[in-house]
Amino acid sequence: MASAVWAPGENGPSQPSTARIRDYWLGGSHHTDVDVVLADQIVVCAPHLPYGVRIHREFLHRVVTYLVNAGVRQFIDLGSGVPTVGNVHEVAQSIVPECRVVYVDLDPVVVAEGRELLTGNEDAVYVQADLRRPDLILANPDVSKLIDPNEPVAVLLVDVLHFVSDSDDPRAIVAAYVDSLCPGSYLAISHMGQDDGVIAAMDMFSRMYGAPLPELTFRGRDEIRAFCAELDLVEPGIVPVTVWRSDSSDPSVHRNPEHFYDYGLLARKP
Repeated sequence: MASAVWAPGENGPSQPSTARIRDYWLGGSHHTDVDVVLADQIVVCAPHLPYGVRIHREFLHRVVTYLVNAGVRQFIDLGSGVPTVGNVHEVAQSIVPECRVVYVDLDPVVVAEGRELLTGNEDAVYVQADLRRPDLILANPDVSKLIDPNEPVAVLLVDVLHFVSDSDDPRAIVAAYVDSLCPGSYLAISHMGQDDGVIAAMDMFSRMYGAPLPELTFRGRDEIRAFCAELDLVEPGIVPVTVWRSDSSDPSVHRNPEHFYDYGLLARKP
């Protein structure tokens, strides 16, 4: 299991998948028994992680709702996972049915399932690609078919950039996407900050189960802000994802946001 848990789908549904584990934690139905086993093992060491996955999804919901109401009709969701349980097309098209969505993921098994789920939706497509290759993604004919670069586009990097190491030059990757956008487009990011509890939980998991978890790159507010240095931050700026434009009645709002280390932002290209 140690060598296959986080492989990008080469071994098919017989091996657990991070995307399907997230679906399980979100209350979806697109996961297998092996996903459930690993998910429950992770929760033994990090019982707060399902909550973290849910609040990132709720952040995505609020961001997409804001963007549609601001007039955006085109979305590129990078590192998408399984497109269920309130994902981008479900939220955007429930407000404006003509919204167009491109999902991108590296895992061929997840992409195949995503394409099946999107069958009949001509305004949503799933592309198998590495988000670290914006040149290939932006030149993909399926992307070009749905996305008009002359109209505002929202690029979404939700709960994914901490999987991109500094050696991959994530600032250059994000800049390539931003450079391709016309004025009035947006960039949304949610990102894990330095959380000693997560680090301890990952170490405990490896010692208990003998399997590695994916390497994470934690970044602080200044490092996250650097991803959109040339863009205008939408209020309230870079804040814990639990409080980004959250209604006071939203049960996901953390009671002590100053101790919550996952940050979210939305920025607009002037």
